[in-house]
Amino acid sequence: MGSKTRRAAAPRGSRTLPFSVLACLLLASLCSCGADDSAMEDIVTEKQAEASHRQDSANLLIFIMLLTLTILTIWLFKHRRFRFLHETGLAMIYGLLVGVVLRYGIHVPRDVSNVTLSCHVNSSPATLLVNMSGKFYEYTLKGEINPKEVNDVQDNEMLRKVTFDPEVFFNILLPPIIFNAGYSLKRRHFFRNLGSILAYAFIGTILSCFVIGSIMYGCVMLMNWVGQLGGDFYFTDCLFFGAIVSATDPVTVLAIFHELQVDVDLYALLFGESVLNDAVAIVLSSSIVAYQPAGDNNHTFDVSAVFKSFGIFLGIFSGSFALGAATGVMTALVTKFTKLRDFPLLETALFFLMSWSTFLLAEACGFTGVVAVLFCGITQAHYTYNNLSPESQDRTKQLFEVLNFLAENFIFSYMGLTLFTFQNHVFNPTFIVGAFLAIFLGRAANIYPLSFLLNLGRRNKIGSNFQHMMMFAGLRGAMTFALSIRDTATYARQMMFSTTLLIVFFTVWVFGGGTTQMLSWLRIRVGVDSDHDHSVHTENIVADGGARQSTKQESAWLFRMWYNFDHNYLKPILTHSGPPLTATLPSCCGPLARCLTSIQAYENQEQLKDDDSDLILNDGDISLTFGDSTVTTDSSASGMSRRQGPVGSDEALDHELAFGDHELVIRGTRLVLPMDDSEPPLTLPDGGAASRRHRL
Repeated sequence: MGSKTRRAAAPRGSRTLPFSVLACLLLASLCSCGADDSAMEDIVTEKQAEASHRQDSANLLIFIMLLTLTILTIWLFKHRRFRFLHETGLAMIYGLLVGVVLRYGIHVPRDVSNVTLSCHVNSSPATLLVNMSGKFYEYTLKGEINPKEVNDVQDNEMLRKVTFDPEVFFNILLPPIIFNAGYSLKRRHFFRNLGSILAYAFIGTILSCFVIGSIMYGCVMLMNWVGQLGGDFYFTDCLFFGAIVSATDPVTVLAIFHELQVDVDLYALLFGESVLNDAVAIVLSSSIVAYQPAGDNNHTFDVSAVFKSFGIFLGIFSGSFALGAATGVMTALVTKFTKLRDFPLLETALFFLMSWSTFLLAEACGFTGVVAVLFCGITQAHYTYNNLSPESQDRTKQLFEVLNFLAENFIFSYMGLTLFTFQNHVFNPTFIVGAFLAIFLGRAANIYPLSFLLNLGRRNKIGSNFQHMMMFAGLRGAMTFALSIRDTATYARQMMFSTTLLIVFFTVWVFGGGTTQMLSWLRIRVGVDSDHDHSVHTENIVADGGARQSTKQESAWLFRMWYNFDHNYLKPILTHSGPPLTATLPSCCGPLARCLTSIQAYENQEQLKDDDSDLILNDGDISLTFGDSTVTTDSSASGMSRRQGPVGSDEALDHELAFGDHELVIRGTRLVLPMDDSEPPLTLPDGGAASRRHRL
């Protein structure tokens, strides 16, 4: 029995074995299926990542090809001397064409794996976690999709990929444009018209902002009355729009001015205003956004909130200015007290990084990077540039010039592309017509009243033809576009952005293309050599019978004080030029002066070069030498007094002041100012050739 029982038990055991094996095989198959699914999922993810990488490369290639095509067409235009369309307008046209092709000519097949689920939440989260079978997946917010385009997600994705993050413009594309404007600033003509430039840039921009904002608020009220307003639009929104479209960018006009060599004063007024009013516009827009009245309603008028916004404006602007200047000073000290000039590549790299970091540092500290990098560029050009090696001087100039060219044309190409790839445009005819009317009236309120007031105190009046040209040259460009695209989340901001694009297109194409004809119609002189023009300007001041009054009007007392302080203290501290500090500081500061004065300063003290000294004409500092005779101006005298030897006659002296080659010696700096060879030489009564020297 026992054996039978064992035999019987054996078959029973053999019957249970296949079930356990089957269970193990089933579990193994399930695990293998799960592993296979995970492997397949990884493969799909890798393929999607590779496809996304290819798509991104193709998108960047589109912009590279746009820039390449723009450069080749620019060469053709310059070769044919075609000035009716500037390179920026051409880049916009190419961008428009590519945008049309991307929007209407290319359709991506629908991905069947896309799933649309609906869930009700009060707000759109920036990050979404999805639990699928115990696995969590993170999704980020890409933007709002029109309900009518839910089935075209793939096309929307393609268009979204060619739409850059607005921060790309502020952190990558704008810094080289703004820095180059300050670094390439012609300080001689800029400071000669400094008062007028500041008036146009500060007072004019604020005045234009409020004029445009008030007109647009009237348009918004009209739209609301006729039922065309599809969302909230407050007076602060209108002021914000007025601030961003008050930023002028006459790059097209200035390029033509430079090519035709238009009057240097007109060029300085337009260039200086456009450089500074960009900074004013961005700080003004930030102050308007920061307007927060007390109470629940954020759009009511509150006096305390207005003064708070004004304080924010002053604080942001002054803080950004100080930060930019401090970075420039730091770079100047580093390049002065190190031997980086022995390694031009390292020197150029440090200069580039310090300059670019100014923008990012200001933004990180809550200031405005545009203002900071602008004044950093001016400071670098005034101080650091003198410490660089000749190789680095050429490299930095060329580097930022190339970056400025590429960034500016990239932005204008992107403008044309955005007109068709941006998916939330709001075009309202009433708002668009009102905006065009407002920008013209705002520009007129900036130019004409201020020019009238400025002419009351200017020796060289701003003529009516200059005023008309400045009115005509109020183009909008990169800064206006960058400010408008930075925030397009609300209905009001979307309408502003769409209208801003049309304003930029119109002003660049129409006003930029008509610059040459306007110059001819207004009879503004062209072909002016800036250096020769300045020599004639200086000569006229000295030759004038009322030389003391002329010099007082041309060289403001504030600028004379700044020049003396800069020449005697800042230049010797930050550069190798200027008089040694041992000669300007008190004797008690002798050790500090010897420590801060470089060896090169002692070597160069007889050959100082100061670009700003030609702006300073002080009473009693001018002496004219004619052969054996010297004439000097004395502040206590009513005219010119002769100190040595007789000079033939007043007519001969006046004629000598008007003609002939001469040397201008300014505190040790010798500048040879060539005169027209066609003018006859003057022979004084003693028969000797007349030579003349100005000493300041």
